Amino acid sequence: MPQTTPEQIERLKYDKGLASYEDIRINADCIEITNSTHVIEFMIQIVPNAEPDKWLSKQRLIADETPTVAGLLLFSEEPQIHLPKSGIKIYRYRTSGDATRETLDADPMTVEGYAYGLIAESVRRTAEMAEGIQLLGPDGLQPIVYPREAVHEIITNAVLHRDYSINDDIHIRVFDNRVEVQSPGGLPGHVTVKNVLDERFARNPKLVRIINKFPNPPNKDVGEGLNTAFESMRKLQLKDPLIEQRENGVLVTLRHEKLATPEERIIEYLSTNDEINNSIARKITYIGSENAVKRIFNKLIATGLIERIPDRPLARTGYRRGRRFPKDLVKQQA
Repeated sequence: MPQTTPEQIERLKYDKGLASYEDIRINADCIEITNSTHVIEFMIQIVPNAEPDKWLSKQRLIADETPTVAGLLLFSEEPQIHLPKSGIKIYRYRTSGDATRETLDADPMTVEGYAYGLIAESVRRTAEMAEGIQLLGPDGLQPIVYPREAVHEIITNAVLHRDYSINDDIHIRVFDNRVEVQSPGGLPGHVTVKNVLDERFARNPKLVRIINKFPNPPNKDVGEGLNTAFESMRKLQLKDPLIEQRENGVLVTLRHEKLATPEERIIEYLSTNDEINNSIARKITYIGSENAVKRIFNKLIATGLIERIPDRPLARTGYRRGRRFPKDLVKQQA
């Protein structure tokens, strides 16, 4: 699609990573970041022998004696004064369906402040809100559990990689059965929904790099944030986070839905494949133990659903459909 106006071309530069809005200078007094509580605490702990103004200039967080977007986000006590839609709004909807005014529980929470504190406070409030939800289970009402690691990584990712040129907050919606985190702007650069776990691209590289210098940083700066979220969900046997590219931003959903049992996943695999082995089974069931998978295979063999492939050496042990494998589940291989 042709991009012809100056505004469209500027937007394309931000989307493709040719320019970063974090470098834009903001008409504010430098003292807001050279003498803030946050920068003083940071300098004392991290670079005690440097002066804030000189260090911030060297890091390109001050340009021509003017703070940049990144500088304000990292060290201003109230960056939202100059970047009014750079905070987070948290909503609680008492429903498993769509968000409506009728299902909104009380007024949305607004969290503001510098990026480091914004992440910590938003994670705390979101986790506490989600952990207050109870669902009916076999033993009565039970609190639902989301891994805090997943909540932390998704919110951190939203704060560090959102498009700050878009005048909108990050929106966190807590439902009875899911948590949604919506951040402004599309996936940056060459990152897509399909390759987001494998590719690295920082829309705001200074923000990402400097916040990693804080004590106990929210990001590890090794490109593993979303992967950690996926792994922590799988450890609780919950479905993978759902990542969607939408017209007005990126939506990540943590679903409180259990994965299929390991037995079900093995049967599902054999419905489209002629055989399976221990290595493949560990990958699709997210079980790390070879012996644990062997025990699952033995249970399935005892039911007649699978059988060991005969006349194979131990190193090439494999399993195929057994005599009682449901014929209606067998699908033609692609």
